Order: sequence, then structure tokens, then C-alpha cells
Amino acid sequence: MVITICMSMSLRHRLPEICGILEQAGHEVLTPVDTREFDYEGANDHERADLKRDKDLIRTHYEKIKVSDAILVLNEDLPSKPRYIGGNSFLEMGFAHILDIPIYLMQDLPESPYRSEMLAMDPIVINGDLSRIPAEIQTAVG
Repeated sequence: MVITICMSMSLRHRLPEICGILEQAGHEVLTPVDTREFDYEGANDHERADLKRDKDLIRTHYEKIKVSDAILVLNEDLPSKPRYIGGNSFLEMGFAHILDIPIYLMQDLPESPYRSEMLAMDPIVINGDLSRIPAEIQTAVG
């Protein structure tokens, strides 16, 4: 199954481990564009927006979601932000929902003003257990 990872850039250190586990289970994994050369945490909003615009990050990740069988949102804890889902991940969840692509969440939904919208997308919470992502998506025949 092709899985696109959606996450805060603050969690990019988790990618090697997560990708390794998913690939070992037979999945093909698509990840966000590598932005390690950019000080994302130290940048202000305008600098982050410039990076996203210059590298076309939003559209590039949307194209990955379009060819995926599922997305996995790494909504892990950040300092003072439990189970964090940022603006881009929320947007990417919306893309997947509109495309009828299953949404897997690493942890339960965070408290958020957008919680009802996220609940309406019917995400599947795996509670950190990547083995709960099936090898392939079962579709109903009817």
C-alpha cells in the first residue's frame, strides 16, 4: 500500500524510524519534501510562507496524497502541544477526505477549534501501533 506521511516539520526526526517500520511491513512510503537545510523552528511566519511558496510544498504534498492508498498523520506530542495537528496536516487531512483516501492518526485527535471537522473525516486512530495499518485497503463491492 502507498502511504503518505503528513506531519509537523518539528517531527521530521521521527521519519527514519516510521518509514523503516512501514517499509518493512511492505508499504511504499511518501514523505514531505526534505527541508533540513531550512531552520523551520527558528523562522518567522513570513519566512515559512516563503519556503512553502518557493518550493511549492503544499501542492507537491497534495500530488503525493493523490497517488496514495492512505495517509498517516504523525500527530505526536510537541512541547506544550499534545497530539499536535498543525495547519498543513489539517489541510492534508482535508485533501485525503475529499479524495476518499483513508486517514490514519498516530494518536487520538488533539483538543482543537477544528476537532469536529477532523472527527467528520472519520480518521482511524492507531495509538502508535503501525501494525494496525493494513497491507491493503478493503473496498466494498456493490
